[in-house]
Amino acid sequence: MTRIIPVLTILLAIILFWYAMAIHMNAPWQNTLNNRAGLTDVPFVTFAQQTWAQDKPVLPAPHQVVTEIWNATIALEITSRRSLAYHGWITLSTTLLGFVFGTALGVLLAVAIIHNDASDRSLMPWIIASQTIPILAVAPMVVVGLGAVGLTGLVPKSLISMYLSFFPVVVGMVKGLRSPESIQLDLMRTYDASGWQVFWKLRWPAAMPFLFASMKVGIAISLIGAVVAELSNASGGGLGVRLLTGSYNGQTIQIWAALFIAAGLAALLVAIVGSAEKWVNGRMGARA
Repeated sequence: MTRIIPVLTILLAIILFWYAMAIHMNAPWQNTLNNRAGLTDVPFVTFAQQTWAQDKPVLPAPHQVVTEIWNATIALEITSRRSLAYHGWITLSTTLLGFVFGTALGVLLAVAIIHNDASDRSLMPWIIASQTIPILAVAPMVVVGLGAVGLTGLVPKSLISMYLSFFPVVVGMVKGLRSPESIQLDLMRTYDASGWQVFWKLRWPAAMPFLFASMKVGIAISLIGAVVAELSNASGGGLGVRLLTGSYNGQTIQIWAALFIAAGLAALLVAIVGSAEKWVNGRMGARA
């Protein structure tokens, strides 16, 4: 209970601040509406309720976002193109596929880097340089370019997720695979261990904490990549498409609802990776 109270206190403060900012940001338009309707001397409580009930507010109130999420998920068929659950599943599929690709690529590159000095000197600078390219510039080229040659669906979008998610994995795994101390490596050589045994029995277990820490970052970034990729392919669906259409039509409530769904998916995926980390640590005999 002592842990929940501070969290609830911060949450309540955020909600109250959100409602206050909704009044402040929606007030100019509401004043315009009241003047057009000939309404003057509107009580503050009534005015506040008006700012919280606008169809296209600058900042929607929390209850408007919650209502939109309910109406666009539970109240709609999951197969409906208007359903956030439908679009969320598309984004989730792209995220997971890109995350798997990115994690596998990151691990393979890290193994190559620590076992080959030439790879370390040649690959690492290019890996770092690849992250300086704005993802908004890369996504349209990849999605539209692959679509032009007939490759559509999840794969082009998942490549954008892979592009973002492999970087933290490769950096974390290089650090993790190099984390064993010299005395530990010397002990393995004393036991006449092969290179494979050194890797599998020493380097790989030592790299597990680094791998899971990188995967937590990678899977969240992978979801960002999926949303950005969907902005370049409006016909493919996804939360990115809902953000785009909401922006075009001034539907700020729809935008915020899609953002909250995306944030919820990211939190869920990070929690799943954290649970997998605890399970692996338990199998390896590590303390919780």
